[in-house]
Amino acid sequence: MKRRIGVMGGTFDPIHYGHLIIANEVLDKYNMEKIIFVPAGKPPHKKVTGACALDRFLMTNIATLSNNKFIVSDIEIKSLEKSYTINTIRKLINEYDNTEFYFITGTDAIVELPNWHETENLLKMCKFIGVSRSGYSTLDIEFKINEIMNRYNGQIELLQVPMLEISSTDIRERINLGRSIKYLLPEIVEKFIIKNNLYLE
Repeated sequence: MKRRIGVMGGTFDPIHYGHLIIANEVLDKYNMEKIIFVPAGKPPHKKVTGACALDRFLMTNIATLSNNKFIVSDIEIKSLEKSYTINTIRKLINEYDNTEFYFITGTDAIVELPNWHETENLLKMCKFIGVSRSGYSTLDIEFKINEIMNRYNGQIELLQVPMLEISSTDIRERINLGRSIKYLLPEIVEKFIIKNNLYLE
């Protein structure tokens, strides 16, 4: 029987409780062996304007220390190439034998899958878990995702997660404005940000 591993990509700029809640919900509901957090190195469709790759990697590590089923990979941040998801999954497949990978992302990203690099091959190599986010019509999302599954013969599951209205963008803006970020992310990450003067323009 194949082991099941979740893969959670993102800039994690910075990582916050919303990310951790989603990962834990997937871990529990899908009986995953572990969740691999993969901080993005050079995202092809998003410019990282906050912390450097090493700081984002370190923050993700310290945020996940308390859960022995959460691990952090440096696959993308140590690579010189663009952080295409398919390249990351290929490397993980080579690293882990007899494993089913589930890529975890928001449903807003899932509906953009036809624009991803090598979409058809990617959906053959891993399954997707689309996490619900506020502000999106469930029926509309389900229709678009069914279209994608039929077009590429891929497997995408939808997961409703108790959502916290927390975003990395809001956290960065709060820091820059001198506002509190307490209880939005792990205290140890908050201390790291303060110590290293991150997100201050």
